[in-house]
Amino acid sequence: MSTNKGEKILQLENTYAKLPAVFYSLQKPVPVSKPNLVLFNKSLAKDLGLEFLNQQRDLISNYLSGNEIPDGSKPLAQAYAGHQFGHFTMLGDGRAILLGEQIDPNGKRFDIQLKGSGQTPYSRRGDGRASLYSMLREYLISESMHHLGIPTTRSLAVVSTGEKVFREQVHNGAILTRIAASHIRVGTFEYVSNFCTKEDLQILTKYTIKRHYPELSDKENPALELLKVVMQKQIDLIVNWMRVGFIHGVMNTDNMSIASETIDYGPCALMNSYNLNTVFSSIDTYGRYAYGNQPNIAQWNLTAFANSLLPIIAENQNEAIELAKDVLKDFQHIFKEKWYKMMFDKLGIFRPTEKDEDLVNDLLSLMKTNKSDYTQVFLALQHNKKLDNPLFNKQEFNHWIQKWNSPHHAPDFELMKRSNPKIIPRNHWVEDALEAAVEGNMIPFNQLFSKLSEPYGNHPDEFVFEEIPKEFDVNYQTFCGT
Repeated sequence: MSTNKGEKILQLENTYAKLPAVFYSLQKPVPVSKPNLVLFNKSLAKDLGLEFLNQQRDLISNYLSGNEIPDGSKPLAQAYAGHQFGHFTMLGDGRAILLGEQIDPNGKRFDIQLKGSGQTPYSRRGDGRASLYSMLREYLISESMHHLGIPTTRSLAVVSTGEKVFREQVHNGAILTRIAASHIRVGTFEYVSNFCTKEDLQILTKYTIKRHYPELSDKENPALELLKVVMQKQIDLIVNWMRVGFIHGVMNTDNMSIASETIDYGPCALMNSYNLNTVFSSIDTYGRYAYGNQPNIAQWNLTAFANSLLPIIAENQNEAIELAKDVLKDFQHIFKEKWYKMMFDKLGIFRPTEKDEDLVNDLLSLMKTNKSDYTQVFLALQHNKKLDNPLFNKQEFNHWIQKWNSPHHAPDFELMKRSNPKIIPRNHWVEDALEAAVEGNMIPFNQLFSKLSEPYGNHPDEFVFEEIPKEFDVNYQTFCGT
């Protein structure tokens, strides 16, 4: 990890590049004209064992713009396919380059990927670039999700390119450095299963298990066990999303990580008023990926994953199908159980009974009817605070509170405190911060980021319970950023 002069350098490994060549295309990032470091995540850099970069601003800019290739790096664009809004298509990294893998001080392996780094063989008429706005947005939301305690890819840096990006209008260009346990997706397995050999599928499965779930290596049917563990972890992830009101917005199979991290922050947003049908994505016309439909889509995606694994689950296809179906049939039961457990935690119900499911359902029904803020209602209950919302003046809600706060329940407020964030990345906060940032004023962005880094900490009531701009969410749309 050092030069002849004793100075540390960025030196990466590349186990993915040792897989069959059909899995990727070797591709260097396209250099940019004027790289400038906008954001660098020093805390994450320390966790990764990269804190020696902290004082080398020019070096960071060069490495993380793609203008300089780190030692040991074998840059590549990964091939994958996927079901996008239910339709299968060939995809791949159209604007991202995997530089390589960093081993952190604890021996864990992480991908370092540049997003917005130029055209690749998979760009499909795209320019391979990204806007400063969209990369700052991913940095903000992904790091917020991390601090909320939700598995996610991380953001190490944003580097502006000094170049323009043309979408509906002209934007400043930027590159995000994304950190992930890996970038292996359901879509990776779909690609290999559809376009490569059975041997390639076995190689990918073996590699994935060794990298993420080594405890499965000696199982009698590793592919089937991989399906089981990914299903469990996806359920945990979706339950966690719903705990804070997160809507991914584009749950295509190519955006479902086998490591079960939240990945690809395109048209994502967090819900204010509680409504299962909430959609913010500009391209989700029919609400396929609405807040309340996310569990169903996760099961759909897992079915696609299972279908990709069939050739190596069993030699006989009918037997493989039955084995996979036997795993997937438990999805709804497991999800329901974990979802209610999450809601009981939000309400501080430590020892729930079956009747307490009605308590949860009744509250959510009242919240929907009265367009109540999902985050603030749980905090108001926790702090015995009355909000300026019709819900708090309804007799039905007062009756509900009496049931919830009865001696039978005696809410555990410490449990509520751990389960209910005080602040989330509110849509209007995010937009205000980003609009200022792209104009060169990073102060609002940094102030918001600081607050979002402590979502369960102490914050002034006037900030926590700030009124959401009326009708803001009605016309609010988020975009893929491609």
